[in-house]
Amino acid sequence: MLSAERGAAANTLAAYRADLEEFFAFAIGQGVAPGAAGPEVLSAYMARLSDLGRSARTAARRLSALKQFFRFLVREGLRTDDPTILQAGPKPAPSLPKAIAETEVEALIAGAAKLPGHRGPLAVAALELLYCSGLRASELVALPAAALREDEPLVAVRGKGGKERLVPISRRAREAALAAREALAARGKPEATTGRPRPLGRWLFPGRAASGHMTRQALGLLLKDAALAAGLDPDKVSPHVLRHSFASHLLGHGADLRTLQVLLGHADIATTQIYTKVLEERLRALVEAHHPLAEGGG
Repeated sequence: MLSAERGAAANTLAAYRADLEEFFAFAIGQGVAPGAAGPEVLSAYMARLSDLGRSARTAARRLSALKQFFRFLVREGLRTDDPTILQAGPKPAPSLPKAIAETEVEALIAGAAKLPGHRGPLAVAALELLYCSGLRASELVALPAAALREDEPLVAVRGKGGKERLVPISRRAREAALAAREALAARGKPEATTGRPRPLGRWLFPGRAASGHMTRQALGLLLKDAALAAGLDPDKVSPHVLRHSFASHLLGHGADLRTLQVLLGHADIATTQIYTKVLEERLRALVEAHHPLAEGGG
């Protein structure tokens, strides 16, 4: 079914096979046919995964495979009930978002400026805008050229679910974006009739895609080229990493979670609370540095 109906890749099929074979071996060891296993066998299996020290993410993947397996059996009429319905899966602990250091951001922007031709100004503009505003990649590439006005410190951005929010854009980022536009205009072939450069279109970051603007994939490659030019590991750099760096560095300099929620466009403060670990680290460092009884305190 996974192969014929869903067109699953070979690696996906191998992963499902491995997950199910592990459960089959456990069920047979319990004296139960795998396809006839009940909720108690499922619970014992999940407990066994925990005893073996399997991560919550691994256990969740095992349970997902079992849910699809037993739903398949029910649809095919091979059993009448699904023993996984009431089986709660483990909740992986939220991981601390990855961010690069402030010095690495500056090095990245300097590296971007070294890229040849129009790609240099374009990469600098993308980095400045991502880092000064925390924009998502999809939000950045869809910025209209008319969004950056000299007399407007805020830019309207359409985020997830079509919701709009206002984000502040620094003068430095605005100037970088204008420089990128000038570089793009300079490389454009002049129109045959007027001899003037062809118009760049409505997007701040134009591209050849059907949408008319740069794709997220092209943006990611541009940032990786900037990382290589800066002597940084390109695997550490992406639009999402710049977004996390924006949030982490703001918190490190005293911003509060509610402000960060608005700037990032999170609908729920719970999504923003993953950054509380950044706050905890900052508070711990403050206590260690300034509390009279802390090691190294004054």
